[in-house]
Amino acid sequence: MKLRETIAAAAVTLTLSPALALAQDQPWLKDRRYTEGIGIRTGDLELHPGVAAEFGYDSNFFRRDESDNAGLGDEGPVGSLRLRITPSFSLSTLSQQRHEVTPDAPPPDVEFRAGIAATYEEFFPVSGNEVGQDRLSDQRNIGGLLDAKLTILPRRPWSGILDASLGRTIASSDLGISNQSFRRIHADAGAELVWTPGGGLLDWRLGYRFLGTFFEVDEFDSLTNLHHTIRTRGRWRFLPRTALIYDASLGFVNYPNQPSPPAQLSSHPLRAQLGINGLVTSSFGLLAMAGWGASFYASDSQAEVHDFDSVIGQLELKWYLTPNPSADPEAATLALSSLSAGFTRDFHDSYVASYYERNRGYLKLTYFFGGRFLVIADGGVAANVYPEIPERNGSVTLPHDPWTDVRIDASLFGEYRIGDSLGINSTLRYGNNISSTALTTPDQSNVNPPDNHLGWQQFEAYLGVRWFM
Repeated sequence: MKLRETIAAAAVTLTLSPALALAQDQPWLKDRRYTEGIGIRTGDLELHPGVAAEFGYDSNFFRRDESDNAGLGDEGPVGSLRLRITPSFSLSTLSQQRHEVTPDAPPPDVEFRAGIAATYEEFFPVSGNEVGQDRLSDQRNIGGLLDAKLTILPRRPWSGILDASLGRTIASSDLGISNQSFRRIHADAGAELVWTPGGGLLDWRLGYRFLGTFFEVDEFDSLTNLHHTIRTRGRWRFLPRTALIYDASLGFVNYPNQPSPPAQLSSHPLRAQLGINGLVTSSFGLLAMAGWGASFYASDSQAEVHDFDSVIGQLELKWYLTPNPSADPEAATLALSSLSAGFTRDFHDSYVASYYERNRGYLKLTYFFGGRFLVIADGGVAANVYPEIPERNGSVTLPHDPWTDVRIDASLFGEYRIGDSLGINSTLRYGNNISSTALTTPDQSNVNPPDNHLGWQQFEAYLGVRWFM
């Protein structure tokens, strides 16, 4: 395997998030409130077909640093025009809006929702060296997502939830030292038992979730990982507008295709948090959670293992531009425009080092007015803290001292809806990984192996049109 392909594969970071977030980056496809229209009713089912097309510019799909000097002839950013075509289809039992037409009707025995979406991507390079442009042209591919969710006995004292998804991701390395995208299959499945006695004052949940990431390219097979999680969470509403919330989980992360000696270590991440979620007034909401997290990586006879063992949590203040008429702070709908400011602290698995600690402050604005115009603005600044990389046989990088990267992200999405089924939209996105760190991979063919810089900057701009029902 080529030098940069080897280190790039090792440097892709894993956030162990649901497949939906990983598989799609269009804002309207991440949240069904933005995706779907009124739908087509057929008996007790709703059908929601849709198709979208976007065309725009991506300044640095591979997220490369301009100062990279590996000398392989394909370094530096490659700018490209980019075309994305996304058909989608979902079906579900009748929505809550249609149930409200007959408010005295009892809740259904089951609620079901399933969807499928695919995104074809084509690249037209316009800047960068010739080798890099050829590599980017070869990235044309199809990603997608298939998901389903079944709720048994909804809005009853006892209920159950089953859900699953299967997605294919075409994306670059998160640390920006790749010379190709990494085709991955994400499998996600879970089950949850829900107990809601006392008219909803108490909500207790116990569940299991499986997350699997499967790399399609044989050279990256060792990065395939399986993540099992047991989780309990819930809330107790002790005031009309305020609830005590809790969340605890224990994970089992395994890399089944590791060489000997292994480059990646299995772990048992543990998280436990307690907090409060409430409406201070009908216009202001507060979410505050704090707890402890620990990574518990498997021991390594070759080197010291660095674990995360510290405070985790989230603090968020939300201002509803449209006052929330409900006493439930979680009952917000698309019609409730809001401005949020917050801070999160957590840890995630990394393919270099063992983990990275993420401390991120953020702002988010969602504004939907006149039933026609939707604006979603989101941005944040994060400090990603990496522990020391020890010397270990089989490691893809040479030892390195601890370091911190500053990650800046910002996005703006706007859509004007012409009628109930047609929208014209625009997306702007900016990302910047501010880093002075360069990782080095040992290579027998290089007496002085090149440094691989982690810093990068990327700008994206798209115009699109979307038909939806």
